[in-house]
Amino acid sequence: MNSIGRNILAVIIGILAGGMLNMGIIMISSSLIAPPAGADVTTMEGLKASLHLFEPKHFIMPFLAHALGTLLGAFITAKIVLNHKMKFALGIGAWYLLGGIINIVMLPSPTWFTILDLSVAYIPMAFIAWKLAEGKK
Repeated sequence: MNSIGRNILAVIIGILAGGMLNMGIIMISSSLIAPPAGADVTTMEGLKASLHLFEPKHFIMPFLAHALGTLLGAFITAKIVLNHKMKFALGIGAWYLLGGIINIVMLPSPTWFTILDLSVAYIPMAFIAWKLAEGKK
């Protein structure tokens, strides 16, 4: 396989793996940290309507889903690509950052969470993933 094909495949695999981890964490989150009493978290409308009931603990799992999904996706991509590993890892971080921005627009969250999520969960995690993928040199 040529380097362009391999790099495209790496990006696809990284995005899919990170997305699957993200969704997996979100799916199990309510079994680890119960939603507030009276909150309907089964639909976007219900989530929007009950967001005012959420405490800081309810934002732990979404943050972990965003951060760990980005970390895994960027790590896998950086391990597979043949060259420009940092650029590709940060590209995965940018992809997920765009998703995070879209999510914030669709589902407004507390300001503190928006700042934390957008500033820590994406680009820094992609950078860490690149460093981990590079290993010791």
